[in-house]
Amino acid sequence: MINLFTPLKIKNIDLKNRVVLPPLVRFSMVGKDGYVTEELLEWYKDVAEGETGLIIVEASCVSEDGKLRDNQIGIWDDSFIEGLSKIAEIGKKYNVPMLIQIHHAGFKDEIATVSEKVLDDILQKFVDAFKRAKKAGFDGIEIHGAHTYLLSQLNSRLWNTREDKYGGTFEKRMFFTKELVEKTKELFCDDFILGYRMGGNEPTLEDGIEIAKYLEKIGVDLIHVSSGVPDPEKKQLEKVDVPEEFQLDWVVYMGVEIKKHVKIPVIGVRNIKTEEQASYLIENDMLDLVAVGRAMIARPNWVQHAKKDYFRRTGIKVN
Repeated sequence: MINLFTPLKIKNIDLKNRVVLPPLVRFSMVGKDGYVTEELLEWYKDVAEGETGLIIVEASCVSEDGKLRDNQIGIWDDSFIEGLSKIAEIGKKYNVPMLIQIHHAGFKDEIATVSEKVLDDILQKFVDAFKRAKKAGFDGIEIHGAHTYLLSQLNSRLWNTREDKYGGTFEKRMFFTKELVEKTKELFCDDFILGYRMGGNEPTLEDGIEIAKYLEKIGVDLIHVSSGVPDPEKKQLEKVDVPEEFQLDWVVYMGVEIKKHVKIPVIGVRNIKTEEQASYLIENDMLDLVAVGRAMIARPNWVQHAKKDYFRRTGIKVN
């Protein structure tokens, strides 16, 4: 029976368990210049040492004017490769695969008015950033397509009302992503993973399912389901309808539902804090991987504690 500590293989990349560190942006550990710091390296070392199955390094920005906040790591210039490669080396040392998330904050609900040339330029910056990520030695890339940032804005039928190559139909709203995948396909092999963090509500779960199926079709290897541009009619905390019997977060529920429609692995995220919650999702084949965020900040060796909790709960010892 598959449990939280069962290994998983994605292409040729071996994960020792099903626990993921999601891309938590550690603002307090980065300066305004965007370079990797010793404090940031120490953070990733602690998590890797703690036996996490997969680390997704925090959002690295493709453009200095596309940051979500001043103190965010950069990947918009070759000078960032040296520091980023030190993070990637930590993964190699502790045998923990590492992806790096590539990001641009975008233009929020003004995305429909941005010129085509500006988007063309940003697309090229993403392509260049992908090349730098591979040069730095990561095991793959996660495209940030969630949280109302650039790709989420483009994917959103609420905000993207453009009538050019970047919007109009569903396929045109996905044009940026498709072009990005096609322009960088020579980078991806059995030893390099392409992941995508997507909004499960873009604005509805049905939209999220359609996006996930499309991502699988164009060659994405791994989907990480989070939140997107919400339906403004949904005033409550939960932005999609969740059955009463589902006891975990509504964003986790979207991941569970999306997994039913794709064959590639799916990561679920948000408010997964305990071993029992994580194990429930994996053992019932609801998700392939679970992301543990805030609980990992409190306890970078979360996996080691989870093994003890699992033994106490089940009497089964895991290595």
